[in-house]
Amino acid sequence: MPGWIEIIIRSTILLLILFLLSKGFGKKKLSQLTVFQYMLMIVIGGIIALSAISSDIPVSYGGLALAVWFIIPVAAEFIALKSKRFRDVTKGKGTVLIQNGKIMDDNLKKERITTDDLLGSLRSNNIFNAADVEFAVIEPNGDVNVLPKKEQQPVTPKMLGTKVSPSKEPQTVIMDGKMLLEPLANASLNPNWLETELEKMNVSIENVFLGQVDSDGQLTVDLFDDQLSVPTPAEKPLLLATLKKCQADLEMFALETENEEAKALYQKNSERLQKGIDKITPYLN
Repeated sequence: MPGWIEIIIRSTILLLILFLLSKGFGKKKLSQLTVFQYMLMIVIGGIIALSAISSDIPVSYGGLALAVWFIIPVAAEFIALKSKRFRDVTKGKGTVLIQNGKIMDDNLKKERITTDDLLGSLRSNNIFNAADVEFAVIEPNGDVNVLPKKEQQPVTPKMLGTKVSPSKEPQTVIMDGKMLLEPLANASLNPNWLETELEKMNVSIENVFLGQVDSDGQLTVDLFDDQLSVPTPAEKPLLLATLKKCQADLEMFALETENEEAKALYQKNSERLQKGIDKITPYLN
């Protein structure tokens, strides 16, 4: 057998083995790997490269070496799931860099982190003043997570005592000009509804690059042609405006009529409608 054919066959076999082994390491990104796992990837890559191009090493030997370098780390991962002490030894623990607003100098030296490194990590978290940080910790994978001081945290509706409508995962109902039936069913909608909404926008489904339905049942689309624009959904603002107009009309009727009984009826219904508007406004904004 010619040498180049043998290399192709060996490389293909080892690549398939590597693909199967990679499934056992979970769905971690490169930045989430520990130092040991990163070194493990390098060693496995070296074994594959050496086994692929060296005809003196049987493919079975390369597969055996890969199996050893796979089984031991996976076994270690399994033990780490059961034992926190073992997990702390193999994966390490997070180190506090800032606590109660005070930079922990000794911990910086322990982790070999300079002041510039710390400030750079804070900037990566959109914090440019160390005095704004209440707590910061470096994780075993090297990521620095930061908790800003209370007065530096973004304002949330909960802080303001404002109610907001609950939201669910948007469903992608159109992709590359094709209707996706399963997401449409997940949103409790049907193809007829989708076709009607597209007709309102004067858009054909073949021209839609991406179409999504939010938790309120509003359809938004992005077209293949970037020069064309599609009006944004206006059902909720129109509904809110209509309700406010009805409430204003009731108040006007109450002021214009001279019949005391009708005036009281208009005023009562105006107040009831205003209460309803106050309750549903967070859901329509």
